[in-house]
Amino acid sequence: MIDIVKRRYLFFGISLLVIIPGMIALLIWGMPLAIDFKGGSLLDIRFDTGTVPPPSQVTALYAENGFSDSIVQTSGTNGLIIRSLDMTDAQRNQLVTEMESRFGVKITVQRFESVGPSVGQEVAKRAAGAVGLAALGILIYITYAFRGVSNAYRYGVSAIIAMLHDVAVVVGVEAIVAHFFKWEVDSLFLTALLTVIGFSVHDTIVVFDRIRENLNIYRRLPYETVVNHSIVQTLVRSINTQLTVMLTLLTLALFGGITIRHFVVTLLVGVFSGTYSSIFNASPILVVWENREWRSWFRRKVSQPVG
Repeated sequence: MIDIVKRRYLFFGISLLVIIPGMIALLIWGMPLAIDFKGGSLLDIRFDTGTVPPPSQVTALYAENGFSDSIVQTSGTNGLIIRSLDMTDAQRNQLVTEMESRFGVKITVQRFESVGPSVGQEVAKRAAGAVGLAALGILIYITYAFRGVSNAYRYGVSAIIAMLHDVAVVVGVEAIVAHFFKWEVDSLFLTALLTVIGFSVHDTIVVFDRIRENLNIYRRLPYETVVNHSIVQTLVRSINTQLTVMLTLLTLALFGGITIRHFVVTLLVGVFSGTYSSIFNASPILVVWENREWRSWFRRKVSQPVG
């Protein structure tokens, strides 16, 4: 039988190797926030006729009209997405007219969004509250659902730790990818993050439920053996279930278009991390807690005298 629990510290180490670089990137580069959180305007335009102007020239045009530090990105083969300070509909129409006149093009406005700074701050607070509320609800539900098991609260706490692992992985990868690909954290990122939390906890509960069943069946076996047996029993099911989701997301990431690529890639990273943490982190944490292994982590080994 595969002994996953025996190698638990190896799997914990792999998690740290993924999380630490992301946290360092987060501290150094931060998370570039979209207008959903920091306020501003987003203009998504398509060029029906003429040549798409270089982003640098569009940035210069925005600066001439008092909108400095604008970010211009290409969208497909004939479109641009422009993020700037908050503007009115009249200012937007003026900028579009100037672009048509200066670059000799015909423009169609696909999307225009404008959010004030105070609204953006409120969205950010609600986002943090949503994640915190989800964690609290999960803890209460799992503790209640496993109330017939000794130390039921451990299952809830272990699920939360595994969930936070997935959140840290997603946020860390986002910090790295956003720096190099100029992606911004928007409301869709929050949606993806909450979806990842749901997937992670769902798979973790499946393993925990099998542990609960096996504890009643194999009462004389050591706790570590029962946990490992439960993980192995649900291993194929967990991988197959999540693999179908990941293959679908991979297809969407490759062929779904640029507008949803950020959202899909975030989900893909999170689902992969959730599958890993449910198998290799959540249940082994129960074993560490049961054995109280932290008491020996920093204890110096005493050498035995020779002779």
